[in-house]
Amino acid sequence: MANIELTDVRKVYAGGVEAVKGVSLSIEDGQFVVLVGPSGCGKSTLLRMVAGLETISSGTVQIGDRVVNELEPAARDIAMVFQNYALYPHMTVRGNLEYGLKNRKMAAAEIARRVDEAATMLEIAPLLDRRPGQLSGGQRQRVAMGRALVREPAAFLFDEPLSNLDAKLRVQMRAEIRRLQRRLRTTSLYVTHDQLEAMTLADTLVVLNAGRIEQAGSPMDVYERPASLFVATFIGSPAMNLLPLGARGIPGLAAPDGLAAGPGARAETLGVRPEHMRLLGDASTVGDGDAVFDLTVSGVEVVGAESYVYGTLPENGPEVAVRVAGYSHLEPGTPVRAAASAASFHRFDQATGQRI
Repeated sequence: MANIELTDVRKVYAGGVEAVKGVSLSIEDGQFVVLVGPSGCGKSTLLRMVAGLETISSGTVQIGDRVVNELEPAARDIAMVFQNYALYPHMTVRGNLEYGLKNRKMAAAEIARRVDEAATMLEIAPLLDRRPGQLSGGQRQRVAMGRALVREPAAFLFDEPLSNLDAKLRVQMRAEIRRLQRRLRTTSLYVTHDQLEAMTLADTLVVLNAGRIEQAGSPMDVYERPASLFVATFIGSPAMNLLPLGARGIPGLAAPDGLAAGPGARAETLGVRPEHMRLLGDASTVGDGDAVFDLTVSGVEVVGAESYVYGTLPENGPEVAVRVAGYSHLEPGTPVRAAASAASFHRFDQATGQRI
């Protein structure tokens, strides 16, 4: 096992297109770090530079005590799991697991030990004599993980390994990957665009945007204290409600003094998550520190044990989402009131997008 250190890593393609813009990141020995961000943000490019599959324009990548910029992938002591499994279709499962070890001239007894141990750990021992074409997607992904596992590398690199699986299998494999990583304590760098996957897997969550790190921290730190408007809207589903605050306030929002704007105040955007809002009934009480919204229902999403009520503020104001327990029967066009405590609001500078 080893730590991974990225220092001012950049990737510039022909024509001056800069995909990764000076990323510095420390991944401690045994840590599970997840890179998350939208398509085109540079996360897979960054992972491929660590793996040696993409050249580094500038900066350094260090694995353990070695700078690996000029080393071939095979010399970096890493194992990579891809989204397309990358299995050899003409080989059995056992053959796929053994292949890399045989290329390294490992002793037959050691190969057998590693293959049997990985197959038992991943519950694929009954599949060892089958070929990939005879396996389900989940089974193939287990074999791909097994092939990485038998290497006993210094670090695992995962490039969206679950994106080809259906929703149920994604949940199952996500739990499997986390269980394995906690058991083995192998340094792991994982790329995904799925924020739920990122939140549930990561020790440290790194949010990338346009080739730069927007925020890094524990999943709950990132969720509860987003550093920017981008992070606030990317992490969380539904996204955080955003309310542009001008000198005349926000029509339909009665805000306590701590949230109110006034003449000469800098332009801010207020943010509040749907789960921190509540609908007010006839008997509901409003606390002294509550902000109160006058909304017109625009739609309802029922997602099982809870619903999301969407409503718009007056004067073509923004739409906000409110999470409610159970099934909501509210119809579009219905006027409702909602409240949220002042303490649950986030404040962002409209000009820079940064947290205030």
